[in-house]
Amino acid sequence: MASGPSPSPASIAVQFVLTGIVWGSSFLFIAVALTGMTPAQVAGGRLLFGALALGAIVAVRRERLPRSRRVWAHLVVLGFSFCVVPFLLFAWAEQHVSSGLASIFNATTPIMTAIMAWAVFRVERLRPGQLVGIAVGIVGVVVIIAPGAVADVGGSTVAQLALLGATACYGFSLAYMRRFLGDTGLSGIAFAFGYIGPAAAFMVLLSPLILAEPMQLDLPVVGSIVALGVLGTGVTYVWNQNTLRAWGPTRASTVTYITPVVGVALGILVLGERISWNEPVGAAVVFLGILLVQQRLRLPRRVAA
Repeated sequence: MASGPSPSPASIAVQFVLTGIVWGSSFLFIAVALTGMTPAQVAGGRLLFGALALGAIVAVRRERLPRSRRVWAHLVVLGFSFCVVPFLLFAWAEQHVSSGLASIFNATTPIMTAIMAWAVFRVERLRPGQLVGIAVGIVGVVVIIAPGAVADVGGSTVAQLALLGATACYGFSLAYMRRFLGDTGLSGIAFAFGYIGPAAAFMVLLSPLILAEPMQLDLPVVGSIVALGVLGTGVTYVWNQNTLRAWGPTRASTVTYITPVVGVALGILVLGERISWNEPVGAAVVFLGILLVQQRLRLPRRVAA
């Protein structure tokens, strides 16, 4: 596959920021889409438009797709664990919690990834400081959930647990990629299409059930689901891949710090959502845990006597 000229450093920086903005906006798009669609319709719509966008890019660029059945089998697993299940969980949960809170929970993905890579797939060893970071992140999640759980053990608390289930799926999937799909030789775009395509195909097969519920497709709903699919589940994968190649995974993963800021701001400005004291406090504790897990912040060493 012939590769084009490398993007300039300024272009990479712009793509990085745009990725954070689009992914942060996704929670607003989900909330708006839910005003006229069911959670399954939102998940299916974003996957369909995402697959169409990535498929078009793959075709135009003539990207090589996998030929191995083993690789395709792993990609199908990712289609469910990285797309179908978390997309359904996020869409269902946003019926009960704010889009801003959903974006805050999404920021736990690096911590979930570290847990899965260390404890489940054994592809990474964690240092004591990283284990402390996981514990700190868990404390942050408790700070976010606990006040609502004490006041009301109903839909809001269950929805927050569903959000954690979604980020656990992301963590599982990222560790799964590292364990089983680290040597495919595929470009990032072809790789993403390899699991988003089967996920979209599965939702299309379920369309007789999904479309049984009526939809109210006004302009905001249609615009949100198209943006959620084409941008949030399609084009941003191209930008993110360019950033990964230019900066490496550690620096590229700092996009996690942009998405909740955008998500919370849009929820307040566009949807008029309110934020409770425990949500930003818990988010700050979660970010501290992420810094420790990613070793951007290290515990002080003991000074020998």
